[in-house]
Amino acid sequence: MAKIKNNNFLDTVNDVFTDATRQGVLHLYADGDLFTGRKISVQGKNLFHFGTTGYLGLEQDMRLKNAASEAIFNYGTQFPLSKTYISHPLYRELEEKVTQMYNSPVIITKNSSLGHIGVIPSAVADRDAIVLDHQVHWSVQSAAKTLKTRSVPIEMIRHNNLDMLEDKIKKLSSKHKKIWYMADGLYSMYGDEAPVLELMELSNKYPQLHLYFDDVHGMSWVGKNGTGFVMSKLRELPEHVLLFGTLSKTFGASGSVLVCSDRKMYSRIKTFGGPLTFSAQLEPASVAAAIASADIHLSKEIYMLQDELLERVALFNSLLEKTQLPLIDKNNSPVFYIGTGMPITGYNFVNRLMKEGFFVNLGIFPAVPVKNTGVRITISRHNQPEEIRALVQAMEHHYPKALEATHTSHEKVCRAFSLPLTSYGNEKEVLQHGLSVQHEESISRIDKKQWNKLMAGHGVFDWDGLHFLETVFKDNGKREENWRFHYFIIRDSLDKPVLATFFTYALWKEDMLAPETVSKKIEEQRQKDPYYMTSHVLSVGSLFTEGQHLFLDKSHPLWHDALHLLFDEMDKLDRSLNPSMVVLRDFEKDETLNEFFHNHGFIKVSMPDSCKIDNLDWKAVDAYLRTLSSRSRRHFRKDIAPFEARFNIEILDKINPEQRETFYALFENVRKNNLGLNTFAFPEKLMDSMSKHPGWEFIVLTLKGAYTRDKKDRTVGVMFCYKNGRQTYVPAFVGMDYNYAHEHQVYRQLLYQTVKRAGETGFQNIDFGMTAGFEKKKIGATVTSKTAYIQAKDNYSMELMGMMENK
Repeated sequence: MAKIKNNNFLDTVNDVFTDATRQGVLHLYADGDLFTGRKISVQGKNLFHFGTTGYLGLEQDMRLKNAASEAIFNYGTQFPLSKTYISHPLYRELEEKVTQMYNSPVIITKNSSLGHIGVIPSAVADRDAIVLDHQVHWSVQSAAKTLKTRSVPIEMIRHNNLDMLEDKIKKLSSKHKKIWYMADGLYSMYGDEAPVLELMELSNKYPQLHLYFDDVHGMSWVGKNGTGFVMSKLRELPEHVLLFGTLSKTFGASGSVLVCSDRKMYSRIKTFGGPLTFSAQLEPASVAAAIASADIHLSKEIYMLQDELLERVALFNSLLEKTQLPLIDKNNSPVFYIGTGMPITGYNFVNRLMKEGFFVNLGIFPAVPVKNTGVRITISRHNQPEEIRALVQAMEHHYPKALEATHTSHEKVCRAFSLPLTSYGNEKEVLQHGLSVQHEESISRIDKKQWNKLMAGHGVFDWDGLHFLETVFKDNGKREENWRFHYFIIRDSLDKPVLATFFTYALWKEDMLAPETVSKKIEEQRQKDPYYMTSHVLSVGSLFTEGQHLFLDKSHPLWHDALHLLFDEMDKLDRSLNPSMVVLRDFEKDETLNEFFHNHGFIKVSMPDSCKIDNLDWKAVDAYLRTLSSRSRRHFRKDIAPFEARFNIEILDKINPEQRETFYALFENVRKNNLGLNTFAFPEKLMDSMSKHPGWEFIVLTLKGAYTRDKKDRTVGVMFCYKNGRQTYVPAFVGMDYNYAHEHQVYRQLLYQTVKRAGETGFQNIDFGMTAGFEKKKIGATVTSKTAYIQAKDNYSMELMGMMENK
């Protein structure tokens, strides 16, 4: 296996959003000539609006509307000048009122995203460090990444994990002046809270700890003067805490606000804060509306509005308590999240609710892990008790129907979110039309002839190849060298195979699919802790094999049901083994499978191209060369043929102890040099096992003494080749001495000798596998794009490695 392509994350998000848009739950347009907040018109249908972030409904308050319209007539639609030069007349009044709300100095920004980009680089010094909660809002993460160019360390912890945070503080405290922990006050998807008071206690214990909160979703509906969730816990803002609130969302206007009680830092940020200096200022209408909202926040009326909202929130909570709907986090915020697990279930559920007359939001990747897709429901003062009750009734009715329609269960949803396991009413078991499953943990229990009929000709996973792997990867001293195998064959009622595959459960380095720059950074940590950022993974195929690991008869009318049945078996393995990630890999382009995998909670990642030579008809070197392009022939004459005489070339099927040691060292050279595919070492007994197995042979390049530094013959290259039946030759791995590899074109010579050996022994196909596609193409291989699909327990490792990239 090899590293993914660098554009993978954006491609993945694009795929997810495109699919959600196609399903009719994303990138919608509201229509109609009037909007009241209680209902929203989508595709000509009026829906009760349970997706707003205007929780108090102030965006529809006539005082804000009148103030905004009056400001437009008085000052125009905009004030097109930087605030660094001059602010329009209403700004001073807004700043004074918001300062009064917080009883601390404030800076008004265009929006929170630009605010973070302006504030974080100004507040965080070069000698500081940053620790991010892995669920902190994207806008905070994005702004923090800009500090990589200043070599500010950026670490990440799992969500609300204060033990991890304390470990990071201890690690960073000796080398850095301040340690900034950045988090949301109220998280926008699940509605869960930051442990504000516990964080304050931690900052008392470690004075270097400074806190940075994005509390835009906690604004207005709670706290004195509606100053938000964080301020409801703190009462007054300490100097080591920076706080972002919002003037949009539930505040009802536009813009955001930084609150900073440290006068020196406040002055520095206000004087020059990037976008705060160069961006356009808020439009007069927005400032006027915000002033009107601030007046409400500074009056007793704000508490009446808060109480009215909390009455609705309490009603919704009380109704949900009487159901078995999977509410992910019960709290008193206006944000609720009902889990669906798989994206396809979320699509189905949202569309059902829209048909019933309710607009809700879908929570999808990257805001949540793909397998934690769900429906986000927000409660506002616009919502009346009768429609709140109706929404709960509609969800109770349609939730089990959405589960049934998408071949999943309430139990699976509960497991995806680590909720207590319960059954849901009269939930029906999905039948699989007479398909049967054979599940074995050793290839020896699978019929050899049938397995080879399905899998022969692909990599090192015919029956004999898998028997070899089972022998190598068991009874070893290191945990990463012991794998568990699981084989599946799904047959129809006539005992005909519809699907076959195998999985391995093994310890992986979590950065195996990450860019090389990330792996280099992580390997520094592994000098002290060899198992840092490692976890067990359940994967189709294995770390040893490449190729088409899944046999699927798509001409069979039950192939779709067979896939559902395989996913049920995967779910059982997931429960019993508890891997950090499930990986389906080495697929060629297939839109049907791509949609199926994504709908079931897997995200696509691009793999390196796969390389093969098919229908090899070797007669002689000259005949082989005539099959190549003119460019490849020039390459052969320049970079391969002139070097062949420098080597003694041997084909060995048995090797002695000295050769085993040499070959393993060369093999390790290549592994260690390829951090783009960062794996553990294989067991040292691998060489001996290959030597004893009739399916393996070694193409050995020994550089003649005339070309070595000590004038002695030296083995500088080995190709480890597996013979899959009589048709496919598999150069599975390579070993090289990098002291001589480039000067003597060792790798290119090994590729050519592989083709020559395969041809001379009558093999028709060569399965070169992945990586080095450019070099393999030059010796006649065809190239095919490959993809993998990943389902992780959470986004932590992915986001952590994203933070480390190019650091």
